Amino acid sequence: MGGGGEKSVVGFDPRSAGGIGAQKVRVEEELEAYPTESVDLRCQFIDGGGRTKLTQVSWIWEPVDGQRDNIAVYHPIYGQSFPNPSFKDRVVFLQNTLENPSIRISNLRMADAGRYTCEYATYPSGNEQGTTTLIMLAKPKNSAKVVTVQAGSKSAVVAQCEAADGKPAATIKWLPSVGGNHSTSTINGPDGTVTVRSEYRLVPTPADDGRDLTCMVEQRTQEQPWVNTVKLSVEYPPSVSIEGYDNNWYVGRSDAALLCLASANPAPTTVTWTAASGPLPDTVEVDGNKLTVRKVDDAVNTTFICEVKNKHGASKHQITTIVIEEKRPTTPGPSTGAIIGGILGALAFIAIVVGIIFFIRKRQEDGEGPPKHKPPPPVKAGSSTEMLNKPSEPPTATETAPLSPGEVYYEPTGGEPVTNLDDESTGALNGGAPPVLDDPAKYDNVNELKDHADGHHGNDLDSSNRETPAANIARGESFVSPAMYV
Repeated sequence: MGGGGEKSVVGFDPRSAGGIGAQKVRVEEELEAYPTESVDLRCQFIDGGGRTKLTQVSWIWEPVDGQRDNIAVYHPIYGQSFPNPSFKDRVVFLQNTLENPSIRISNLRMADAGRYTCEYATYPSGNEQGTTTLIMLAKPKNSAKVVTVQAGSKSAVVAQCEAADGKPAATIKWLPSVGGNHSTSTINGPDGTVTVRSEYRLVPTPADDGRDLTCMVEQRTQEQPWVNTVKLSVEYPPSVSIEGYDNNWYVGRSDAALLCLASANPAPTTVTWTAASGPLPDTVEVDGNKLTVRKVDDAVNTTFICEVKNKHGASKHQITTIVIEEKRPTTPGPSTGAIIGGILGALAFIAIVVGIIFFIRKRQEDGEGPPKHKPPPPVKAGSSTEMLNKPSEPPTATETAPLSPGEVYYEPTGGEPVTNLDDESTGALNGGAPPVLDDPAKYDNVNELKDHADGHHGNDLDSSNRETPAANIARGESFVSPAMYV
């Protein structure tokens, strides 16, 4: 019975037993049990008409096809009998009746698996029977272990996982963290159990040492898979490095040190320090893998060698130390607070510069605006062109004050420029342009050209007697002086 529990025949319901129709012997078709536990094999005779006479009942065990052994017999007159010695003292009838001859088998063994037939001897119909199959289950004994190997170039077994003496056979899976493969084998036991063994293989390297490898076993009797993780053990010769030299061994420095670090499996057995120049200097002390210089001098200006050994071999590493006269200054790196403060200061400076630029541009924009009052009119006094530009009519009504003698008023013309006619340095009488002369090529000689220029000069001098243009020039008009020849 599943789980190894015991069941009593009290309340046994024939309708739940195997068989239908005219079958008269009611039994359970299949039961599961575990070693060392007990199981109840129930049997009941059903006689609808009451015309069948029961004479005897027997339980017959068939471990394999073709083998039949009586293990329990009940006769109403002669009583109980247990003819098979392998079941002696392990089998009992639960009730002393022919109608319900159920039995209990205690201290079960794996070899007890098989078919159990409850057989009646009856009159007048003859024998009647019903068969129950007993399946013996066994929880496997699970284990996992590593196999220590040496690093190399060939594949090797690095771990084993086993589910021993289980029934039915277990299933083994690997959950590797490294590349590899596995193989599985089974061994059948004499009592029907099965041992399953799986081996994991890979090409071992020093990097595989200490890595996790997980074995998982699944089997019918387990409520959940069994899981176990092991760490690989790969042995290899030492790998050596030296640390501690900071390129600042100056004369007089004390307690300079070197450390010899080694990676190896198994652990190193010996660590040896030597110097390339010969024996170690007197100022050097060695303590295992640590070399200490009590006081740096020229004697330690050499190459130090560290050699490490284990059972798989030896390895060494060396470093050259250079002694300098003075201590080299060390510039500490900026702290995090200083970096943050510098960033904030830069941001504040940028904000101030932007504010100043904005303020200056604002002031410039305010200064370039249109004037808020009318500028005073330009005044021309004592110029050689006074008579030329003197107005022939009285001042206009727009004037607010009488002009003094010798002054001429020019009304501003908006954005039009005012030409200063008195500026002789820029050719004032020609509106700022240089004097224009006739083409000298049309005169026969220099004298004619000179007489022509003198004639023009005289005309200019007489121009003051002519009518002068109005002082007020309308907007949009241009003022161009007549050409002057000097």
